[in-house]
Amino acid sequence: MSRLQQEALQDTVLSVADLIAERLASPEAVRGRAPQREWWPQSLAHGAAGVALLHIERALAGRASWQAADDWLSCAVREGVSAGRDSHLYYGAPALAFALHAAGDRYARTLEVLDQQVVQQTLHRLKAASVRLDQRERPALAEFDAIRGLAGFGSYLLRRKSHTEVVRDVLRYLVRLAEPVDEGGEILPGWWTNSGPGGRPSGDFPGGHANTGMAHGIAGPLALLSLAMSDGVVVDGQEEAISRICTWLDRWRQEGDFGPWWPYWITRRQVRGESPIAAQPSRPSWCYGAVGVARAQQLAAIATGDLARQRIAEKALVGALADPHQQAMTTDLSLCHGYAGLALVAMRCAGDAITTDLDDRLPQLIKAIVPGEMPAVDAQASGLLASDFGLLEGAAGIALALYALQSGPSASGWDSCLLIV
Repeated sequence: MSRLQQEALQDTVLSVADLIAERLASPEAVRGRAPQREWWPQSLAHGAAGVALLHIERALAGRASWQAADDWLSCAVREGVSAGRDSHLYYGAPALAFALHAAGDRYARTLEVLDQQVVQQTLHRLKAASVRLDQRERPALAEFDAIRGLAGFGSYLLRRKSHTEVVRDVLRYLVRLAEPVDEGGEILPGWWTNSGPGGRPSGDFPGGHANTGMAHGIAGPLALLSLAMSDGVVVDGQEEAISRICTWLDRWRQEGDFGPWWPYWITRRQVRGESPIAAQPSRPSWCYGAVGVARAQQLAAIATGDLARQRIAEKALVGALADPHQQAMTTDLSLCHGYAGLALVAMRCAGDAITTDLDDRLPQLIKAIVPGEMPAVDAQASGLLASDFGLLEGAAGIALALYALQSGPSASGWDSCLLIV
């Protein structure tokens, strides 16, 4: 790509991001267009709290005033804020606290109140998890995962840097979670759950499964353990826990024509050798698949100084972006499982990489997100807003990814909710 082509692409990227942000300036206008099922104000994933991140990022970067951020945050709390058992990083008090923290000191007084609620809910969950571990019962995905579980709570508290001992408590829990369990002579990882991937018992998963994904599987806890270690927050057994998780992922790593990949999950029949792993990888997204798992392992390799693992992780990511089979399964633009997520993770991986191939893949990912001509930009923005306006699966997340692809480190640190930084 020539220099002029690169500059034209950069201008288009910013135009799309700016247009999306402008169309999302007013909660009232968006509420009139959005499907009712997506109007969850307290949701970081789908609602007002997530859209506020877009306007916070713009305000901090000097691209807009604070008015839109204030309006969306007001919208997020208008119907109350949940601090109970249904709250987690992507919903309720923790989600709102994450958004307020992203704004720096602007909402410091309110954030102090929310912090206490987040800490109390974290401690409550840790106590319940400790009882479950002592009773040698299997965990639910929502106990430990990045979206609903303690990995998400720990990620927020690690960023806050004001509740380090509670973060250590979360890390101690993850160390215990990583310990293998002997069930009648069958050795299973401590994060093996009796449910299916949806979090409920499933006839398709007799005996449960071990989930590898970043959103709902063990890659999220691995990322948190690794980010905390790189940040100097360490507990006894932390490096061993990282090693156990990585060793499990090594056991199930597959070698494809374009590089390594990991199945979304492992079933009891596969552990017993009664059922094969799929012949080809599935969609390589942030939430599930090679891209998210590779980033978690790259973070683990950086934290522990394991250059061999880092090369494998980076090879897996390059392969996922080069493999026509995997790319054909990427059919939307979202952060969660689309091109925005692929591009964002690839960029963050490239910034830490010891190999040089990742940077070469970014232009193709960006061009998959943005059209080439200005009339198409307007149509693109309109189409995105008509389908989903939120952070994880919609327009706000795509705009934030586009800004990040142009500026590198974000002003707000918004993508730490993905456990990739």
